[in-house]
Amino acid sequence: MRMVDLIMKKRDGFELADEEIKFWIDGYVKGEIPDYQSSAMNMAIFFEGMNKREIATLTDYMEHSGDVVDLSDIEGIKVDKHSTGGVGDKTSLVLGPMVAACGAKLAKMSGRGLGHTGGTLDKLESIPNLSISKSIKQMIAQVNDIGIAIVGQTAALVPADKKLYALRDVTGTVESIPLIAASVMSKKLASGTDAILLDVTVGEGAFMKNMNQARELAKTMVGIGSSLHRNTIAVLSDMSEPLGFAVGNNLEVKEAIASLRGQGPEDLMELCYTSGSIMLVQAKICETLEEAREKLHQVIENGAAFKKFCQMVEAQGGDVEYIKHPEKFEMARNIVEVRSKESGYIKEINALDIGISSMKLGGGRETLEDKIDMSAGIVLACKVGSKVKKGDLLCTVYTNKPLNEYASILDEIYGAYKYSRSKVEALPVIREVIREA
Repeated sequence: MRMVDLIMKKRDGFELADEEIKFWIDGYVKGEIPDYQSSAMNMAIFFEGMNKREIATLTDYMEHSGDVVDLSDIEGIKVDKHSTGGVGDKTSLVLGPMVAACGAKLAKMSGRGLGHTGGTLDKLESIPNLSISKSIKQMIAQVNDIGIAIVGQTAALVPADKKLYALRDVTGTVESIPLIAASVMSKKLASGTDAILLDVTVGEGAFMKNMNQARELAKTMVGIGSSLHRNTIAVLSDMSEPLGFAVGNNLEVKEAIASLRGQGPEDLMELCYTSGSIMLVQAKICETLEEAREKLHQVIENGAAFKKFCQMVEAQGGDVEYIKHPEKFEMARNIVEVRSKESGYIKEINALDIGISSMKLGGGRETLEDKIDMSAGIVLACKVGSKVKKGDLLCTVYTNKPLNEYASILDEIYGAYKYSRSKVEALPVIREVIREA
């Protein structure tokens, strides 16, 4: 078998056999197939696509290209949640403790943020002394003890994805739905959970800019999960404006704390209640979505979800005093208010523009080597649909950069806002639920 023949086969629109996909993935991971040939295969897939069988096979071989986590020592059904990324997306910090407080077992391996999207690990590491480095044995023990662990991925997990993702990033093949789906699902499947809830974000601040793209990706990933015998459901959520109000690491942690104390933004909480209800049914904690939603409301109201977050932070070495007293978090030196220059209804708050601006303020990274300023970011004062007068507060900017570096960013932030003279309705945060491919 020769790699060049497989490239030409896919280039000409033919299906790849299971053993041909295995030959490619095995050879690439071992270094026997060079980058330039894998780049050519990625481009062929980008243009010609893959059918359901090919995508499931690619995912399966990527999943088994390295270690596969065995979570069988955790009692009960293990659930996990994955988001395709967005701006202000602190959902895992709220949703995880909520479902764990209801009795679900959540063993989650997360990633870091890059570009305009934030990473769950970075947010957790803004909590002093908290460690996201746990061995599989330690993670299992923690989940058995308190029902939840959110940790970093092990280096030996899905090496095929690490190599292919780096290649796609520099060869213009990132947007290929078969390659995105295989990338996401290989990592989730290798993480060893029984049931997966996918949050597929859609809008300006998301990877998928429109509903058709998002729906196709969600159905593809749900199909992969089903074909590989994992209970997989996808929620399509709106990311045309930032989720919640806070964008930036410790700013988002503080909003997550407020949410667990019953003071969360409406859009964030609706996403958590909808996603959490599905997860509790997947975990067989509840029989119906209505029963599950009621249970989730209870753990917010009685403080059990907040207590669960404190337990997780303490179990991973974090300083719980910061959770109980969020005013202890470091505050940026420069705090600047951005005020409206006109009156009207907010028609748009471009999530991509806000995310990029937060990154430039120090709250994100352009490359994986960049250092993040945990106190930097943006806190919105209003959302799409809000009525504002000239001079009203639009958002507050937090940064440690000097004025000559952040002055132009303020103009970019203001440019993210669009106005309407007539009343505007915000899009619902839950756009669709995909249960079958």
